Amino acid sequence: MSTHAEVKRMTVPQLLACKGQRKIVALTAYSVPTARVVDDYVDFILIGDSTAMVAYGLPNTLSISLEQIGHHTAAVVRGTKRACIVADLPFGSYQESLGQAFRSAGYLLSQGADAVKLEGGEIMAETVEYLVSRGIPVLAHVGLMPQYVNTMGGYLAQGKTPDSAARILADALALEKAGAFGVVLEGVAEALGAEITSKLSIPTIGIGASPSCDGQILVTDDMLGLSGNRVPKFVKRYADLDTIMRNAVQQYADEVRGGKFPEAQHCFGVKRT
Repeated sequence: MSTHAEVKRMTVPQLLACKGQRKIVALTAYSVPTARVVDDYVDFILIGDSTAMVAYGLPNTLSISLEQIGHHTAAVVRGTKRACIVADLPFGSYQESLGQAFRSAGYLLSQGADAVKLEGGEIMAETVEYLVSRGIPVLAHVGLMPQYVNTMGGYLAQGKTPDSAARILADALALEKAGAFGVVLEGVAEALGAEITSKLSIPTIGIGASPSCDGQILVTDDMLGLSGNRVPKFVKRYADLDTIMRNAVQQYADEVRGGKFPEAQHCFGVKRT
């Protein structure tokens, strides 16, 4: 009989229970190597539609497909044991109808996701209620919504005027009422992030919002220094892996060109003396 304790994933009810008790930690992941590292330290991992920009070099999040998100979700699931897995519903995969939303969300759960995330305010409340009532946990997303980049006129901070702040607060309240287990607040004025957090009974997850939020999420490549020279205002870089990787690759290239690699210890059928 094995003496090893079974490692269990963080569940959606456990995330909900963090409200008012402790901060929730979240990061993105798109591949097994990243997911394996992140898994030891976070409560949930998001396979975001940011995969389009980070992994594929696309100009925005709009062109990634549901199937692509599904493939990355399955990879992240294979590379993890602890974290709750949340997958983004990409643009065009849930807005058309309730049936489309259910089929898309069901597909992501079949790839191993524990929950899905969707963007949109009060207009998406019916969709959230429909999914939750049919067994699909939903993380909502309001404020700066990348899937709305064309109607918002760019990646612009939200909630900086009284009207905008009131609308985002109403969106968050409507999504909570519809059954969302949490709300991502992206790119909103700090005071608004704090106000929404105080008025909701479900966790708020900030990204460019407020330290008062119940949790925080960043794109892992941003915080590790792998996303180029443009650093969003809300990102703190905890490492410079770009430089570390460049130095390692340069050393490898120099050693190959100089005949220093491979050495005998890296070759088969060579006896060491």
